[in-house]
Order: sequence, then structure tokens, then C-alpha cells
Amino acid sequence: MDRRLTARIDGQLGLVTRTQALAFGLSDKAVRWKVDSGRWVRVHPGVYLTVPGRDDWQVRALAVLLHIGTPSALCRASAAYLWRLAPAPGPTVEVVVGASRNPGPVRGVVVRRSKHAIDRTHETAWPHRTTVEHTIFDLAHGEPLDVAVGLIARADQLGLTTARNLRQALDHRPTQTSRSLLYDVIGDVQGGAESSAERRYIRDVEIAHALPRGRRQAAARGGTRRDNVYDEIKVIVEIDGRRAHAGWRAQQRDGRRDRQAAADSYLTVRGFWPDVAGGRCGFALELETIFRSRGWKGHVHPCRRSDCAVRRG
Repeated sequence: MDRRLTARIDGQLGLVTRTQALAFGLSDKAVRWKVDSGRWVRVHPGVYLTVPGRDDWQVRALAVLLHIGTPSALCRASAAYLWRLAPAPGPTVEVVVGASRNPGPVRGVVVRRSKHAIDRTHETAWPHRTTVEHTIFDLAHGEPLDVAVGLIARADQLGLTTARNLRQALDHRPTQTSRSLLYDVIGDVQGGAESSAERRYIRDVEIAHALPRGRRQAAARGGTRRDNVYDEIKVIVEIDGRRAHAGWRAQQRDGRRDRQAAADSYLTVRGFWPDVAGGRCGFALELETIFRSRGWKGHVHPCRRSDCAVRRG
């Protein structure tokens, strides 16, 4: 075979299309002979595996892309797996194509049509897949906020993206679920001393529900600081806007601080992004129970939201 064809096959995990084989000099008769003799295995119409017996997920996924043709790209769970954002690719291969294309049904494959297919495909990643940023937002759309937080934190931990790239992608997704919150999440996960999550706790949980006022960024042992300290009832509320991306050292540090506080009879309560965003009213109710168990005599009040969990209670 032509060396160029061999190189192409090697770069395609042992796969080749009939069109490619003919373009590099094989005759139609030669292609049929390779298939009939068992040297090549037909995976999809016009797509062949030149290494019979190989059947891993990446081969199956790339075979789908070669069958559907360009432009097409792996998306959602399939793209997340290739970006190492997910431990497994999901039960089906997920592919996105342009809105004007209709490749027809393929067994074990979910084909999505989108006018943004080309713009949201990474320029160089192989096999073709949506960008890290759009993969994250595709998976997070319609899901609870903590799904986005976890994916953004994972991408940041792996060094796959930046806050700037995430914001730029989000700018082009006006209907994204929890869009305004996601801008804050991006900033928190990738830096910032006094986080947006902390500010939301003060405004939307503590003040909005008439909880007692805590001391902010209170000095603690070892030159550290605690987010919110309620001295009268000996409770500390820490808001971990970056917790999902915290490494082992950060977790050890937090554990030491919590143990030091416990030695002084302080109870440490940790809240996360979902608690101060979508679950803020429920979080206020939980804190009321904790605070009252420590001696607080007050009660939380409903906030301005019509569906406030405090009002329903």
C-alpha cells in the first residue's frame, strides 16, 4: 500500500474509508478483496477496520465520525470522556453535525443537529470533538448548578481551559441554564480571595433570611482566616466556592483548621456553590436548625422569593 495511506490508517486507529483507499491508489477490486478475505472488516458502509479484533470505544467512536463524514464532531459525554472530564463515555456515541445535515440513524449513536456545530468544534483535537468549554456547558445545560461547578473545576485542575475561554464560550450561549451564576462560578473556581460564593452567602442566605450576622474573614490560628464566625453560638460557616477543585494539600489545611476550631468548641459548617445559589433557602433552614441547637433564640424569615423554602415550611 501507498505509504501515505498507511500513515493515514495509523492516524485513524486502524480505520480507513473506501474513499480514502481509492484516493491513495487502491482499486475498487482490491478493496473488495481485502474485505472478502477478512483482512479488513466492514464497520459501517464504506468504513473498514484494518486491524480485525480491535473493538475499543475510541475505534468505534472514530468509525462513526468517518461514516457520518465532515463536518461532524463528538459531543457531550463522548467529548467529555476524550477530554478526561468524565471517567466513562456513556452508553452511546454522541455526535453533533450541522443543522442542515441529516446523516440518518446509526445504531448506538445519538446524532444532534446544531447551527453552532462548526464554531463549537475544537480546531485541532483528534478525533474531532467539541471544545472543552462547550462540552462543559452542553453537559451542564438543564442540570443542577453543581454539575457545572464540578466540570469547570475538573477542567481547571487538568489545565484544559482558562477563565477567559470559559467566559467567551458562555458569552455565545444566551440560553444556558444558570448563565449569570456560571459567570460567578468561573471566577471563583479559577481564583479570587473573597469569592462570589461568599458574597452570595452573606446577601442571599444570611441577610435575606434574618440569620445572625457573623464576623467576616475572622483571624484564626496559624495566620489563617475563617469566612463567617458566630461567636455567641460558636459556629463557623465556611463557603467553599473552589472546593471541587481543591487538592489534597488544601483539604489537609481545611481539616486542620476545622480540628483547631473544634478544640475551641467551635462547630464548622461548610457550604458550597449549590447551597448559596439554587439551594440558598434550604441552606438557611439547615443553618437555623444548627444555630438553634447551639443556643440561638431566633428564627429565620422568608426571603423575597415566592417559592422560598422558609415560607413553605
